[in-house]
Amino acid sequence: MTDKRDSLKKFNLLLVEDNEDEIILFNEALRSQSPIQEIIVERDGEKALEYLKSMHDAEDCVIPDLVLLDLNMPKKGGLEVLTEIKSDPKLKGIPVIIFTTSKSESDIRFSYDNFASCYISKPMSFEGLKGVIVKIEEFWLNLVELP
Repeated sequence: MTDKRDSLKKFNLLLVEDNEDEIILFNEALRSQSPIQEIIVERDGEKALEYLKSMHDAEDCVIPDLVLLDLNMPKKGGLEVLTEIKSDPKLKGIPVIIFTTSKSESDIRFSYDNFASCYISKPMSFEGLKGVIVKIEEFWLNLVELP
């Protein structure tokens, strides 16, 4: 029997997350069941924007197919990062998923008003995280056509 994951296209993910434990859990969950080719991790909003803005100039830079963005970030918050990504003509086509613990109505509204592709509240358990990753993969790799 063929594993369903074998038929999924490979993609590159930029994870913007400052919590080291969550990065480890996320990587573990992705690696256990994901067709992700490359995971780029940036631990603050400024570094994420520097990476994204420099990627077109660097030959060895991996261009992400998808950005998972936490809102509560040092140096530059996720909402600021989202606004800058979506206002840059070279970056605005990259889907951005807000992936955060915040359930604030104002954060949700701001995210969608500024062209977030979707808003997902982080689950509190590792099993919940794996379940969310499977759903993200099913949607973004099987259903959606990415440029």
